[in-house]
Amino acid sequence: MITVFLPYSGSPHSIDTINELHNCALVSKIYLLANDGKNEAPRNCEILSVSDLTSSATVDLIIRKTQTKYILLFTQDNKYQFGQFAVERFYNVIDSTGAGLVYSNYHIIKDNLISRHPVNDYQLGSLRDDFDFGNLLFINAEFLNSFKNENEYKYAGTYSLRLHLSCVSQFIRIPEFLYTTVETDLRMSGAKQFDYVNPKNRDVQIEMEKAVTEHLKNIDAYLAPNFKEIEIENDNFEYEASVIIPVKNRISTISDAVNSVLSQKTDFKFNLIVVDNYSDDGTTDKIKEIAAKDLRLIHVIPERKDLGIGGCWNEAVKNKLCGRFSIQLDSDDVYANENTVQTVVDTFKKEKCAMVIGSYRMTNFKLEEIPPGIIDHKEWTPDNGRNNALRINGLGAPRAFYTPILREYKIPNVSYGEDYAIGLMISRDYQIGRIYEPIYLCRRWEGNSDAALDIDKQNYYNEYKDRIRTIEVLARQRKNRNADRVS
Repeated sequence: MITVFLPYSGSPHSIDTINELHNCALVSKIYLLANDGKNEAPRNCEILSVSDLTSSATVDLIIRKTQTKYILLFTQDNKYQFGQFAVERFYNVIDSTGAGLVYSNYHIIKDNLISRHPVNDYQLGSLRDDFDFGNLLFINAEFLNSFKNENEYKYAGTYSLRLHLSCVSQFIRIPEFLYTTVETDLRMSGAKQFDYVNPKNRDVQIEMEKAVTEHLKNIDAYLAPNFKEIEIENDNFEYEASVIIPVKNRISTISDAVNSVLSQKTDFKFNLIVVDNYSDDGTTDKIKEIAAKDLRLIHVIPERKDLGIGGCWNEAVKNKLCGRFSIQLDSDDVYANENTVQTVVDTFKKEKCAMVIGSYRMTNFKLEEIPPGIIDHKEWTPDNGRNNALRINGLGAPRAFYTPILREYKIPNVSYGEDYAIGLMISRDYQIGRIYEPIYLCRRWEGNSDAALDIDKQNYYNEYKDRIRTIEVLARQRKNRNADRVS
């Protein structure tokens, strides 16, 4: 009933996996995916020569070679150990439900210790190409008959296949830990999160964007490059711009952040609104000390005590002293130079956009550049940026908004993904302006809130962003349906 496809380099661990698979009566054939012809096939296996595991050519080969009802696809050449009747469990779930793809939780071995690795349920908005299915995909071959590889991908072949399967079938996560494998990426979560904007991965990103754009067209969630333009009002704003810093317990960095704002040079009047979310480490006193010397610093302590970062932003934006344009600065970070605020406001006026996003340079605590260096989000293009935004996990920094739009839309009251959520909402109707030279320094240090997240927190954050994307896909589908009715 099952055809197995296993990446193979001749390593001893593969022999152990093959032997386990041979002991399962459901397995009909085992194909080994190898990128060279030097290895001999173990007993009752056949080697298939492939150049890239994720390519369209490899996907086509898998489809051609499958003569069974189901496929068990391993996505990494790694050590595996199955739990009791694990393959049978995969089979029973997919065969009884008719799902297109089944995957499960798993265990990982790291530093000779075994730990649990739960994964998330797949949903409409799980469009990021790095969605964690684990290393085992159980696929219903019935749904491959309608798959047509219209593009020759080197990197996005399996991603394109997954998007197709999500259109024609259900995905089911088995909430059981059905196998154990070795953790191969030992970096902390704070380092992994920037892989998609690393210049070394640019060719990968171009292909992934092409694949997701085709998918959005297929599900009627694609938006053509037609945008509303903002009409900049000339009244009701005492200040042209406000920099907004939400902060809680950042005594070691808040002075640097504040001073980088107060040293800005502009040809207009601006201020700084610091929303102090009940700090108790001396941050409050430090803000008061600076505010006493510079009246441009507006120190806000909200009445509510249930605010996340997004809620603090809402407090600042509704303040009567908030400027026409609201510009972000995190309490960990600093502006790259004294012209950042001027550059952002000039971009608003030139492009008549509702939101502007700049570029930033990754640094350590001492502001020394660290890899991957400049994060310019070149994957954002004026024509397709708002579509590709549904695939990636962030939009960049610093973020800035036309305040009347922000007052209308409101930012979700959470402390992770709030900027991404509001960016997606705004991009549904308005263009987002971009600044591709670095105007912001983003510090990475052990005090960052996302520096080293455990798997449960990573899943929680990823599930939230997937849910945001689900909401946005549904909203864009509805927008397109309404436009069709009008036309």
